[in-house]
Amino acid sequence: MRIVLLGAPGSGKGTQSALLVKAYGVPQISTGDLLREERAKGTELGLRAKAAMDAGKLVDDATVLGMIRERLSRPDAVKGFILDGFPRNLVQAEALEKMLADMRTPLEAVVLLNLDLKTLFKRLTGRRICENCNQVFNIYTSPPGMLAEKCGGKPHRLIQRDDDKEEVIGKRLDVYEAQTKPLIDHYRAAGLLRVVDADADMNTVFKNIQKALETPAGG
Repeated sequence: MRIVLLGAPGSGKGTQSALLVKAYGVPQISTGDLLREERAKGTELGLRAKAAMDAGKLVDDATVLGMIRERLSRPDAVKGFILDGFPRNLVQAEALEKMLADMRTPLEAVVLLNLDLKTLFKRLTGRRICENCNQVFNIYTSPPGMLAEKCGGKPHRLIQRDDDKEEVIGKRLDVYEAQTKPLIDHYRAAGLLRVVDADADMNTVFKNIQKALETPAGG
């Protein structure tokens, strides 16, 4: 399994990635996690990323791709990978395709988690994260009883991330529309796109992803 998960903020990419990891035994590769890991280890790539971030700049694509390439070289990625959060635009998509072709590990599918704007707003404004265990909840859509669970024998300490607040959400969705949405046409033309309705409970969405991955594009 070598796939990219596409979808707007709040579409459930992180949740579905975790389920895919458990079911298929391949790693989820998040560029945000890679940046934090490389910075913590003080690698050359991590130091380049830190310099950019400290200067208030975006980390350049070459550095991010270098981190992804290094991550894909590890033993746990031999059977495949799930890319979450990359590529974000056409330039990155083309650079990724070139790198994967060079590594002889081309993408097998791109899964789009499709969700309408109104539902996305509800999901994002309702999202909460536990300060202690980092588990993600939603005050509107989490299954009954989930919010009452405990971590380490204590109640979850739920917080709302700054980028899940209403004033920020509109800007995030604007960026998605402008940069990431064109990837849908790109991957459809390449015969890789699988569209999954993400407006359902997480287990239903997961089953639909599995079905989509077993179905040829256009099938």
